[in-house]
Amino acid sequence: MSPPAGRRPGLARPKNEARPARSSAAPASELVIITGLSGSGKASVLRVLEDLGYYSVDNLPVELIPTFADLVRDSTSIRHAALVIDVREGSGLKKFPAIYRRIRSGLNTRLVFLEADDEVLMRRFSETRRPHPLSAGEQPVSESILREREMLAPIRSLSDLVINTSKFNVHDLRSFIRQKFEGGREESKILVYITSFGYRHGLPPDSDLVFDVRFLPNPNYIPKFKKLTGRHPSVARYIRSFPQTGEFIERITDLLIYLLPHYIREGKSYLTIGFGCTGGHHRSVMIADQIRKNLAAAGYQVNVNHRDAAKPV
Repeated sequence: MSPPAGRRPGLARPKNEARPARSSAAPASELVIITGLSGSGKASVLRVLEDLGYYSVDNLPVELIPTFADLVRDSTSIRHAALVIDVREGSGLKKFPAIYRRIRSGLNTRLVFLEADDEVLMRRFSETRRPHPLSAGEQPVSESILREREMLAPIRSLSDLVINTSKFNVHDLRSFIRQKFEGGREESKILVYITSFGYRHGLPPDSDLVFDVRFLPNPNYIPKFKKLTGRHPSVARYIRSFPQTGEFIERITDLLIYLLPHYIREGKSYLTIGFGCTGGHHRSVMIADQIRKNLAAAGYQVNVNHRDAAKPV
């Protein structure tokens, strides 16, 4: 078992020790269980929760979770706790779904499941040069990831919050978790990703909403703009010079500001919006940047990615 992220609790209670009386005014205790795929960011999430004051334990054996849950429920000093369980547990992981159903009936419990796309996970393992916990001998990382997904599928189906961290860097993930668990304004409860792209390179497969901006005049046909992108002031001014550009930006901004609170109320944690033009260099780039500014001004956390802007014209 790996070292805990915080102090280890004294898990055993003497047989004759009575459980402490709980004040009816005391806030409800909370246990957050973090799980998910290796390389998806579980350790980072645990550190954030520890920074927020959660009593944190990494890789607690599954058999000890009910005892730990009792400790959290009955303690007068521990109001919030977090723990990580994952495939390091081995065959004992099969017991977790039944244990989780049992403990959540008597304790405010949340199950957070982290995952990422296969290619992202493989790149992370390559960059850190760490072996996958399920790797055996010369088994490819891709096969270990597939096996891990299959092992964790029953647990994923029980989760209260599923987070795909493919687009997060460490700072984005930390910020997102802080917003989720600190509460605050409604705008802080969703992360918006905006992607510009070119239709000739294919649709972004993970987009929730896609808007086609090929109805706008194309700067690509003006020689001095051809090798620039929509981030260049001259190109942006050219695209803005058409009245339909301003009207489109205004209408889409209003639509998104209307939709986002509804997505939040339905429990959506992040929204990916695509803006596409022919090559992904000019119109989609300029529009994506402006929509990002508008949503940020409305109080939302927004990241923008220009997927195809660096590709050959």
